[in-house]
Amino acid sequence: MDARGKLVALLAEFETPGALLDAARRVRESGYTRFDTHSPFPIHGMDEAMGLKRSPLGYFVGVMGTLGLLGALGLQGWISAIDYPLVISGKPLFSYQAFVPITFAITVLLSALGAFFGMLILNRLPRLYHPLFFSKQFCRVSDGGFFISVDSRDTQFDQTRTRELLASLGGISVEEVWE
Repeated sequence: MDARGKLVALLAEFETPGALLDAARRVRESGYTRFDTHSPFPIHGMDEAMGLKRSPLGYFVGVMGTLGLLGALGLQGWISAIDYPLVISGKPLFSYQAFVPITFAITVLLSALGAFFGMLILNRLPRLYHPLFFSKQFCRVSDGGFFISVDSRDTQFDQTRTRELLASLGGISVEEVWE
């Protein structure tokens, strides 16, 4: 612990998206697991370079869509066949063809809600505070800056060695981020 607080991360800036992609791959190959990349736009291949696994968001969407489909069909079927049965023009009580528009709409609605809330949960959002937000360099991330931040809680983290690694990978500047 220092007078400035606790060291949270080291932040390195890179000139191009390609340099950031290569640096991310080399940081992962060096054994780091708690690091993140920051850029103003998605960079193709970054997930593989960082060693990220496939997102479980599809399961959230699939489960919620299935619940929407079964719930809509079940509710409409129960109402038309059990709760308020009406025989209209000799149609069967459970006439699923009439249920298609509402079933489709509810399935899409719950799938979208599953995607939205699943994304928030998986990304641990909303996060209103992070020490990186107060970095002078990091404010450029939305304008054209390409950054890697290595978390100090990483098992491989050593302030001097990590700083040297980031500098050797082409980091323009390496900044200490304090809490």
